[in-house]
Amino acid sequence: MAVPTVSVIVAAYNAMPYLTRCITSVADQSIGQDKLEIIVVNDGSTDGTAAELERLSDAYPALMRVIHQENSGGPSVPRNRGLDHARGQFVFFLDADDYLGPEALERMVAMAEENGTDVVLGKMVGVGGRGAPTSMFRRDQPKTDVFSSRVYWTLNPMKLFRRELLERHHLRFPTDLKIGEDQMFVGPAYLHASGISVLASYDCLYWVQRDDDGNITLQTGGSEPRLRFLPRIVDVILENVPAGPGRDHLAHRHLTVEVQQLLGHVAREPRELQQKQLDRLADAIAPLWHEGLNDQLSAMARLRLHLVRHRMLDEVLELTRFEKQLAKSKVATPVLVDGGRAYARYPFLRDPARSVPDSCYDVTDQLGLRHQVTRAELHGTTLRLAGYGYLHRVATEDVTTDLVLRERDSGTEYRLPVRHTATPGLGAHEDEGAYTYEEAGFETTVDIDTAAGGAPLGDGLWDISLAVGAQGLSREVRIGSKRALDVSGTADTRVVDTTLGIRAVTLYTTKPHGNFTLDLGEKKNRVLPHLKFRESRWNASNPNELLITGRWTLGAYPDGPLTLALSNDSGATVAFPVARTAHGDTFTARVPVLDLPAGTWTGELRLSGWSFALPKIPQDLEASKWRRRGLPWYAKSASGSGGRFALLVAKTDLVKAVAGKLKA
Repeated sequence: MAVPTVSVIVAAYNAMPYLTRCITSVADQSIGQDKLEIIVVNDGSTDGTAAELERLSDAYPALMRVIHQENSGGPSVPRNRGLDHARGQFVFFLDADDYLGPEALERMVAMAEENGTDVVLGKMVGVGGRGAPTSMFRRDQPKTDVFSSRVYWTLNPMKLFRRELLERHHLRFPTDLKIGEDQMFVGPAYLHASGISVLASYDCLYWVQRDDDGNITLQTGGSEPRLRFLPRIVDVILENVPAGPGRDHLAHRHLTVEVQQLLGHVAREPRELQQKQLDRLADAIAPLWHEGLNDQLSAMARLRLHLVRHRMLDEVLELTRFEKQLAKSKVATPVLVDGGRAYARYPFLRDPARSVPDSCYDVTDQLGLRHQVTRAELHGTTLRLAGYGYLHRVATEDVTTDLVLRERDSGTEYRLPVRHTATPGLGAHEDEGAYTYEEAGFETTVDIDTAAGGAPLGDGLWDISLAVGAQGLSREVRIGSKRALDVSGTADTRVVDTTLGIRAVTLYTTKPHGNFTLDLGEKKNRVLPHLKFRESRWNASNPNELLITGRWTLGAYPDGPLTLALSNDSGATVAFPVARTAHGDTFTARVPVLDLPAGTWTGELRLSGWSFALPKIPQDLEASKWRRRGLPWYAKSASGSGGRFALLVAKTDLVKAVAGKLKA
């Protein structure tokens, strides 16, 4: 019997009517049924699940295997039993409520095989109002690990696992836990995996919110089951990950997600139980939390952990109520600005009876920075910028906003003053108008001839930032990603006359972030591609004049320096001015061949210090003919010139011409 590529394991309990779509989504996978097996364990269902499984088994006899058992009380036993029967190179755990995208398994297997990874996370999509994790699915990650990505923030088992990994480490779901059994399985799998892949560019798993809210993972059970599993997952981390940044990265998830959820359950329990559960929680997290972690945590998480560590039950309950109300509110918490720092006005801020450190409230580095560019234009040697920038929840008083130019490679930096402008009504669209920012606007002109402290800016990529300041606070942000609809992000390349001579200047937006950068000296944006030739032909009204036409897409360049230069094989040179349309983007060079000496002429278009090779003259272009001192002359495309411009000017050989006519 052929070994399947993927064994899909489904634990089913009272799964109707969702079960049918779940199984069908697997059977219809693009990877093909010959590479699949479906193992469904019916965990003592009391609805129509058993009957539907038999019907589906008859429909897919070579694909599907059904195992019936008494109810076990949770997903661990049926998942383990399915895993014991699996034969595939990979296994995928699928809840009976959910379903797969048509190409999910094929794409995930390909990613695992191409990158030699043991676990693949496929993008999850919430259905019916169910929230799905998102932070780890910002982009595809062919090969990562649990420490340098956000994969640890999703510990559900709906992923592709290499079965050899699971068997080598004897990984199974613990059967004595009602909650957290998935973390005890997925966490070690992550830690032992040779690599983890993230497939974010395709919707792999549809995570369904059941109409009856009967999803196993949504059922609660109070604080007790959570306090049973939390110390165990902490032990997994302590046993497998040495102290340091890696352990802190994993601890972050449990010190925020699990602690917050657990305290929500403690708050709903009888008073006589609350202190006991809080003490157990404090003991459980003590090995993970240390002061060095605080910089990675939000102010709310720092405050929450401080109260838990000091077992301050009344304060914990009050903070939990505050968080619950805050989640419902559309207004962000006000801040206190003091000494160049911002502190969220969470409960007990500077309350002498509680003595909670200010560091638990410090949100300076987490303040939202709102900004927009409303003008970004190059004019000669100057860049004109306008827009606004403000710190969320900080009134625009004592504004100190500056523009910052920073050369990307060298780090050279120049700060330029801006003119502060009024922005009446700004902020009214958020926080129900609780905060307004009346002086958040800015206008400035950057002259590349003087922006370097009175001297010209050197060649380089000058990233443009705004140092937004108010009330002694200052935060810096790259600008351009947020811009008005009439502000273009298209690269604008110009050739300008500066104190250092003719220079190329480009204002462009970076990819993928869309922030403005000033390119001086063609570091990324070249001038040459902005002049394109269209054709070479004889002038219809003057058949002895060669017209070379083209189009230029430069934003601007100085008057006069665009010329056509020709030279022949005898060393003679000539130059012709190039005419540009007054208000258009085309140019025309005129070459009067009557005046050219004999020889093969090559040439280029010149713009100050740049040169552009002329295109080849079409071979089928008829020769231009004229008489000079009574003798016949001609000009035509020179043969054997490859793809380069070559014009042959010569006197007609009368003997050959007569011989040719006689043969004809």
